[in-house]
Amino acid sequence: MTVGEGTDPAVERVGGPAVERVGGPSVERMGGPAVERVGGPATGPATGPVTVRRPDATPADGSPVLEVDGVSVAFGGRTVLDDVSFEVRHGEFTGLIGSNGVGKTTLLRVILGTQRPASGEVRLRGASDPRQRGTGIGYVPQKVLLDPDVPIRARDLVALGIDAHRFGLRRRTRAQADLVEQVLHDVDATRFADHRVGSLSGGEQQRVLIAHALVSRPELLILDEPLANLDPGSVQEIVALLHRVATDHGVAILLSAHEMNALLPVMDRIVYLTNGRAASGTTDEVVRSDVLSRLYGHHVDVLRLHGRVLVVAEPGQDRDDIPDHPTLTVN
Repeated sequence: MTVGEGTDPAVERVGGPAVERVGGPSVERMGGPAVERVGGPATGPATGPVTVRRPDATPADGSPVLEVDGVSVAFGGRTVLDDVSFEVRHGEFTGLIGSNGVGKTTLLRVILGTQRPASGEVRLRGASDPRQRGTGIGYVPQKVLLDPDVPIRARDLVALGIDAHRFGLRRRTRAQADLVEQVLHDVDATRFADHRVGSLSGGEQQRVLIAHALVSRPELLILDEPLANLDPGSVQEIVALLHRVATDHGVAILLSAHEMNALLPVMDRIVYLTNGRAASGTTDEVVRSDVLSRLYGHHVDVLRLHGRVLVVAEPGQDRDDIPDHPTLTVN
């Protein structure tokens, strides 16, 4: 989905207070309502070719495609985000991690330009005016209701993403039709391109929605909980696909999720939200007991078992703000 004026990405109940920051090569500050920055990319392996065509927009100076600078949001006198700051650069895969109600969707709304912050700003390619962001952002919403009886094929839905920021129907040019076919091929959706979208499986629908968002050739691709309700095999396939889009073609990926483990092999940076604060940086810089204990306001342990990371609260502590781990039971 291409983001333009009037796009509403609403899908998640948002609660919890604000955000704390990390990013850049050194820790600036941690604690309180602010956000701590940490940096340094970590690259995961790429497998298989993806040939999504996009403009050669990566700046030679390595400047970020997305800058979130001191963003705060409050609803009804309750602070949801407080002084949130982080950057996403071309070709980076960034995971926005947190449990329900910590403000992930509110943060995405601010980035998309559909939620005005109380303070701070978001810059896409240096532009802070949402009206100047144009087709620079591709967006995959958390929930899309696709009725099996609606006669729209996968290729038709992808084609709508070419000029979704404009009103009315347009006759497709041959070049646009070729672009749709190319993107369907790139996300491995050609085999069901003529099927009704509502009849596809969850993983197949995600591929079509990703193609719909990529066909406008954005610099930044935002995905709100795209892995929810997918089987483990589909999760791995979608994560691998998005990683290839980022590494092979410089598209910046910002993906929100409750659980980080599926993203660990490919995630360059993490923005970890809880208790109205956030920490951002590489996984090794952020997912540590000392950093997350300060973020949560009480002691938590970070356990690494068989390639998985588990965040565990101390016995007797309120654990509602800790993201669920399907393989872990805490008594």
